[in-house]
Amino acid sequence: MSTTPRDLTCRELVDFLMSYLDDELPDPERRAFEAHLELCEDCVSYLRSYEATVRLERRAFEAPEAPVPDDVPEELVTAILSSRR
Repeated sequence: MSTTPRDLTCRELVDFLMSYLDDELPDPERRAFEAHLELCEDCVSYLRSYEATVRLERRAFEAPEAPVPDDVPEELVTAILSSRR
């Protein structure tokens, strides 16, 4: 028996993003998520930017002891280090 996924709002879609990317959404929620994406170009764009952010974040932590590239502003490095304390 096939059920129609309930409508998902843009706000609800955001709540499910990480679970969707980690392939952890149960089938009904995944179907609702994907149905919403078929109708909402804004959420498709948001998902793409979120995926890129997650990819960059994961890549940044592949080698946490690697030296900071020369093109990164010193103010940014200082701000990041300050926020870690």
